[in-house]
Amino acid sequence: MLFLNPPHTLDELIKRARDLSGKTLSELSVLAGEKAPPDNLKQAKGWIGQLIERHLGAFGGSLPRVDFPNLGIELKTIPCDGQGRPKESTFVCSVVYPLSGPSSGMKEMDWDNSLVKRKLSHVLWVPVIDAGGEDKHIIAKRRVGNPHLWEMDLETENILKQDWEELMELLSFGKFASISARIGRYLQLRPKAAHSRILRPQINEASELSLTCPKGFYLRTLFTRQLLKSFYL
Repeated sequence: MLFLNPPHTLDELIKRARDLSGKTLSELSVLAGEKAPPDNLKQAKGWIGQLIERHLGAFGGSLPRVDFPNLGIELKTIPCDGQGRPKESTFVCSVVYPLSGPSSGMKEMDWDNSLVKRKLSHVLWVPVIDAGGEDKHIIAKRRVGNPHLWEMDLETENILKQDWEELMELLSFGKFASISARIGRYLQLRPKAAHSRILRPQINEASELSLTCPKGFYLRTLFTRQLLKSFYL
């Protein structure tokens, strides 16, 4: 199993990421001393991201912090089709339960201290691209694309902040029935659980304890598609 020391500098991290470019997931699995890549990701969600993390020396783990805390950098992989277009929304972070409920007022609404902002302020984006033709569904033949280091600009931050505040207001006031994946221009809330039977305690808008499906913040493919265009055109 591959366990690299964390990169000490930004240049070291970028070099590691560029060294992965062009390699298949099968090749990376062999280099990491792992068994063959899974045939599908339904029972192995997060496998690709974890493989890339090991090769880059990420150590943020499941804690509420970025993947490279010493550098202030988050790692995000983007599954893409053969034309380099994002195939799915990108997970940012989970919503921490329980929130405080209606009695908390607006104290939860601090964008500058939010995990979403910390995660998205400075990101190393790594596309993972499908093979072509009949091999497009074979995970082992997917290749790592060119990485890109990105820092959130003010215009993007304003849109993400507006999305986040709207979603957090619904969450903090327990308005779970009003939450929909359609809300948010770049950022959305979606269920984050293996199945719908997994529930977490939460205070609803009537200030009563209720159970709700765990949720996470995701970036829409609209956003990541725009990012990739800006990187490579």
